Amino acid sequence: MPKDIVIDMPTDMRNQEGHFSTFDLDYTPPNLKPRGITSLTVDISASSRVTNEPRPPPRWKTSEFIFYYVVALFAIPFMVWVPVHLSSPSHPNYPYYHHRLSPGWMFGREVDNSDTQYRSFRNNILSLSFLVLIFIALKYMYTRSALRSALSIPSDKLYLIPFFLAFSALYLTGLHGTSVFKIVFILTANYWIAKTSRGLRIGPLLTWIFNVLILFANETYGGYQYASFHPSLEVLDAFQGVYPRWHISFNITMLRLMSFNMDYYWAYNSQGGENLNSASTEKQRANTPLPLEDYTYRNYITYVLYPPLYIAGPILTFNNFMWQLRCPIDIPIRVQSRYLVRVLVSLLTMESILHYMYVVAIKDTKAWQGYTPLELSMIGFWNLVIVWLKLLLPWRFFRLWSLASGIDPPENMVRCAVNNYSTLGFWRSWHRSYNLWIVRYIYIPLGGTKNVALATALIFSFVALWHDLSFRLLAWGWLVSLFILPELLARYLLPQTKYGQFPWYRHVCAIGGVLNLSMMTSANLVGFVIGTDGVMYMASQMAGTWQGFRFLLAASCVIFVGVQLMFEYREEEMRRGVYRRC
Repeated sequence: MPKDIVIDMPTDMRNQEGHFSTFDLDYTPPNLKPRGITSLTVDISASSRVTNEPRPPPRWKTSEFIFYYVVALFAIPFMVWVPVHLSSPSHPNYPYYHHRLSPGWMFGREVDNSDTQYRSFRNNILSLSFLVLIFIALKYMYTRSALRSALSIPSDKLYLIPFFLAFSALYLTGLHGTSVFKIVFILTANYWIAKTSRGLRIGPLLTWIFNVLILFANETYGGYQYASFHPSLEVLDAFQGVYPRWHISFNITMLRLMSFNMDYYWAYNSQGGENLNSASTEKQRANTPLPLEDYTYRNYITYVLYPPLYIAGPILTFNNFMWQLRCPIDIPIRVQSRYLVRVLVSLLTMESILHYMYVVAIKDTKAWQGYTPLELSMIGFWNLVIVWLKLLLPWRFFRLWSLASGIDPPENMVRCAVNNYSTLGFWRSWHRSYNLWIVRYIYIPLGGTKNVALATALIFSFVALWHDLSFRLLAWGWLVSLFILPELLARYLLPQTKYGQFPWYRHVCAIGGVLNLSMMTSANLVGFVIGTDGVMYMASQMAGTWQGFRFLLAASCVIFVGVQLMFEYREEEMRRGVYRRC
């Protein structure tokens, strides 16, 4: 490798002591699978090995935890009842948001289908499912034809590339109409940057500048109109496809463009790659350079426009994608069927919430006049649950499509939204594939654990602007960066290796978990639910009245109980050999 190369290729995210880094993930031994209650959490690929060590005996049947069960038995149903009660047609505030409700299908209830982002997925889920069936059927017929004409059965799946390309061309034309030419132009320009700069240090810099400018230009010009380039091209604006706003989802595409260029840059400057097999891990496939002849325009376009992951992800690196075509991994029908059940259960859960809790409509119309601090908090809490579900469902739907196609992308949502007490752990498990992308292409090149505070601030500023060029999300990014610092400080002052054997340590950590959950909730309410003004109003109602103070005290006690249950759930995972850093 040339001596002037300064951007190191990500390899091992562990520090020299062998512990996990701030953004590291988890380890699941290959021969040990979650059983019992721990099977509720979705399996994800192994990433880092942790030395097995004795675990404390289970606390599930102790008097302490029996008390926690009693608290949960009363608190959880009450948390469900409050928004259901507020959503009753007999409630005085019902007329303020009734116009945002739609006819439903559950027991005569109306449905709160007012969230624009989720509505676009919910209203088209049957069409998307039909498209998936067509894709799988065509892939099956193409595979049979390709293998029948082959002299011998190939050990790879590179023969699928022509099929993926052909389907992508039809898919994008139907989605975006003639805007497909704009997309191909941007993709070609990005490829030209990678191939022209090759292994030079200016390559990553040009890649970043180009892609960030494209994001800003897409936002500024609304995806561009052909007529704005020349009046004679106006005829091309007539056919816009079923989803003309291609630039809205281009943020996901941009990450794939960056992945190809950076993976090619590191491969060009590597000392020679190693060969992987079908038993390779997700991390090995992402970090192992391919032969340079694999970084072709055909493979690049196939990867960027891969139909199952094109619209919403999950995000898969170029190396990982191509290694899975070179060395196919086995994805049993049993695994796909279990994942389908998870998708259907999540969909039914979302439908139940939207039919019985009209919290999105209440939030959007600000129809919370006269609400108590408890009722205000439940509106915010269930809005966050809906945000989690509305992202979980498309991600798992498209990941299921990809699994059925033979490509295994990362799982985006590892933990349930309410099963998080750590700020760092939350961001490892929320949009996990994006987290992996950030670790590989931003966090480690910025120095990783050597510059945690600076890297965190820059990362969350980028994440906020990548989501939306707005002050609200930028404020969210800064709040998240700020709220991570107390946890980092607490870990430094009270390390588990030094104090973990003391009985009081678990309870002190639970108090820290209460503070973390309060801060995370506030930050996400700012970024994704009610904005800064709404949070300020909630804060005034919580802290400005004696009723609000009593509620905060009671809520903190309930959250404390929840954090203790989360602790024991993770202990149970580790007793079964499953280590997760979230």
